[in-house]
Amino acid sequence: MPEGYVPVIKREAVDTTVDPYLPNIARMLEEAHKLGVAIPTTSIYQEIQRLGYRGSLRWMQDVILRHELRRKVKDEEPLIRFETNKGQQMQVDWVEFPKEGLSAFVATMGYSRASYVEYVDNEKVETLIRCHMNAFSYFGGVPEEGLYDNMKTVIIKRNAYGFGKHKFNEQFRDFAQKHCGMKLKVCKPYRAQTKGKVERFNHYLRYSFHNMFKTRLSMMGYKMTLENANAEVMDWLDFTANSRIHQTTLYRPFDLLAEEQLQLLPLPKPYQGIHPIKATAKSVTQDRKTSNRINIHIPTRDLQSYDEFIPAVAFMVPVLEYANNTLYGGSLLWH
Repeated sequence: MPEGYVPVIKREAVDTTVDPYLPNIARMLEEAHKLGVAIPTTSIYQEIQRLGYRGSLRWMQDVILRHELRRKVKDEEPLIRFETNKGQQMQVDWVEFPKEGLSAFVATMGYSRASYVEYVDNEKVETLIRCHMNAFSYFGGVPEEGLYDNMKTVIIKRNAYGFGKHKFNEQFRDFAQKHCGMKLKVCKPYRAQTKGKVERFNHYLRYSFHNMFKTRLSMMGYKMTLENANAEVMDWLDFTANSRIHQTTLYRPFDLLAEEQLQLLPLPKPYQGIHPIKATAKSVTQDRKTSNRINIHIPTRDLQSYDEFIPAVAFMVPVLEYANNTLYGGSLLWH
């Protein structure tokens, strides 16, 4: 190994004995807040003991503090939120890292908060489509709809055909709607917070993974590249981001994704682009609108393609000459 190499131990997030009871604790705190009463931690401890908790009171207190459950309920923030149904929505965004010359494709499932990340060196529509296919494979299916902001590779003009009827990038629309069966939905202008789930994950990705990985590489004398970033981010997704207790749902994203997968559309076949027949039919339709003339395409053939007919013709010529001389006395004219 190179001098100064710092080994990294990759392991899944450590389970705590309190984790399975966090949703129950959150519901108790919310109900008490609605009633305008306070419940001590010791009472919460006794309640979850009845549900099977065998850990200590101190450990339960530490976990409640770590997730800031009491502060959140005082701020009248719902402790457990599921704004979308299972398999309903996937929020998509680009995160740009100009110093490294890279961008990160980020997709977050609305219900489970499971996320997929892929580093790329461009934001072309072909790259966007490839990243979608990889995300669908990672999640195990296709959601009902995808939510986007003003990506030029997704939406070209808002309300082009009437209010709420936008003009989408034709290639991406063909891929998403016709090939995958996923509806396209866009945020309102200047309202990127509509896709707040992926926006919050973008912040988590930048500061918990990207900056830390970049620093660790620099300590070893290396720079971040497309290859090492993608190799490392997959481990981070599997062992950290999607395996931790999510601060909003109080469940592990992977656990909720297992439920969500049952509602996803099946994985699509590889996308080959817009079918040539569709493009031809479209161009013929446009020609008919502008002209009554229909152009017929006659394919050119190489002369060698007619060589197979030469033996048959060579055989027929002597036979016809014999018939002409014998039966018609040579009076049959050939033209």
